Amino acid sequence: MSIAIKSLTLGAFATNAYLVADTATKNALLIDPVDSPDLILAAAAEEGWSIKMMVATHAHLDHVLAAAALKEQWQIPFVAHKEAAPLLQEVPLQGLYFGLGKLPAPPESDKRLEDEETIILDSIELKCLYTPGHAPGHISLLMEKEGILFSGDTLFAGSIGRTDLPGGDHALLMRSILDRLMPLDDAVTVLPGHMGETTIGHERRTNPFLLAHR
Repeated sequence: MSIAIKSLTLGAFATNAYLVADTATKNALLIDPVDSPDLILAAAAEEGWSIKMMVATHAHLDHVLAAAALKEQWQIPFVAHKEAAPLLQEVPLQGLYFGLGKLPAPPESDKRLEDEETIILDSIELKCLYTPGHAPGHISLLMEKEGILFSGDTLFAGSIGRTDLPGGDHALLMRSILDRLMPLDDAVTVLPGHMGETTIGHERRTNPFLLAHR
């Protein structure tokens, strides 16, 4: 039994989507249905995986644009934190804000996640860590056994999520990072919503936003 992860960087905002698969059953989770549903499905098919669920770290448009097609055409369930619902409904307005035209709204969540809830698919276990600040209802997803954190737009390599969009709160974001992510082990690999991977230890030692809070 093993778990494999495949990352895709898609869309106008170069956003990372992650396919997380149980290699024994070939069933997979999609973390952030960011854009280009056909490319996501092709990437899964190339590995022989079947996507059984998609999870949004948060409801900014670049993390959910493929959700409607994946649910409507392939009946893949969509889940997000319970507080993300209002922002999901505002995706069409987000499109106008960024000059992308009026975009279709993503589907409502089939399940509204709670803090500390664990998502299970075969051998895959993702623990939801409530990490608001970049966006209302933002979650990071921790694979405790494997030491992997999907941080969404909370923590990046050498940076943190922006807080100048509606619903953003810099002080709240820093509390989320310091209280929920920094207690994790230094060796935990961080797979963020944008740019490349890092580790908790590297960010603890070098991230200028975190060093400013020492």
